[in-house]
Amino acid sequence: MKKYERSRENTVVVKSSLIEGKGIFASKPIPADELVMIIKGETITGKECERREEEENNVYIFWNGRYYIDTVNTIKIKYINHSCEPNCEVLSRDKDSLNLVSARDIQKGEELTIDYGYDEIYEMCRCPACS
Repeated sequence: MKKYERSRENTVVVKSSLIEGKGIFASKPIPADELVMIIKGETITGKECERREEEENNVYIFWNGRYYIDTVNTIKIKYINHSCEPNCEVLSRDKDSLNLVSARDIQKGEELTIDYGYDEIYEMCRCPACS
């Protein structure tokens, strides 16, 4: 696993998105294979994840391979939108966090996206790759 030197979270801003609601955007160019931000939140079990999804309609939960990370109370990462042609990817970090890394060069003003990776998203997706 690559060790990243520094996060570029200070170059990420929340704005209205053409994809859905709000999104996160690059306020400066971000080179490929850079740590955009560390994804942190409350670490929860699979059972608690299911409860929050069903009872609270919480869709801000990431899977890190063993645990779930609830980002509902974060300022930025909860706004990352899906794309079938994403410019970022989520990589392992540790039990309580993940890395959001740029998959390619990202231009100033570009919305940061990931592939949510669950079957239902492809049925609902409106991105150009799915149209």
